Amino acid sequence: MACFSFLKTMMFVFNGVIFLGGVAVLSIGIWVKVDGGSFVKILGAAAPHLMQLINVGYLCIAVGTFLLLVGFMGCWGAMKESKCLLLMFFGIVLILFIAEVAGAVVVLAFSSVADIFVDHLKSWALKTLKQDYGKQDDITAIWNTTMKELQCCGFNNYTDFDNSYFYQAHKNYPPFCCPESQECQGAAIDPSKQGCLRQFEVFLSSKGKIVGGVSLGIGVLELAAMAVALILYCQIGTNV
Repeated sequence: MACFSFLKTMMFVFNGVIFLGGVAVLSIGIWVKVDGGSFVKILGAAAPHLMQLINVGYLCIAVGTFLLLVGFMGCWGAMKESKCLLLMFFGIVLILFIAEVAGAVVVLAFSSVADIFVDHLKSWALKTLKQDYGKQDDITAIWNTTMKELQCCGFNNYTDFDNSYFYQAHKNYPPFCCPESQECQGAAIDPSKQGCLRQFEVFLSSKGKIVGGVSLGIGVLELAAMAVALILYCQIGTNV
């Protein structure tokens, strides 16, 4: 009896995490839809071929609602000791786990997908640096934040600003390309300042263990939730 109660408690814990995750994703989706004008403007100017991503708000809302339902299903199934709900919960989590493993295998097997993404990113980055930086406030703010946080200059390096709108208008480079926030041109340029692509690669490399740990933790949580749901399913009706 004590073991059965412990398993029910664990189901509430697992599904409480899923439920809160659903609330977070749903909130993000609602926020994107309510204040999506800036997102659409930036995406349309940066990468028109990716305009279908304007529906990311709907995707977040759908995923958040799905997680809410799954979390509620697991909690309600454990509380009411419903074999049907527990079996449905087990099946859904199993499908998600298989999909995640399959996705990881595809990413590892087809590394060329990453190269295609980098090519698109480079095309977008160079276009915005040449044509929009210093002209469009949204794009300028994105690049300023990126260069400030990553301590970088341009996408590849400071030469990305050569013949750009910003350089032609101000006759100098952004202050992020120099050691100090001063008029940035000529000898003041810091040639050792890395481009944002390289700094982002360094950032990902340094945070790779964290990402891997989080992914592993999610997988372990899903396996544990499936195991508890299956044990409860088998114990219901035999517990006295």
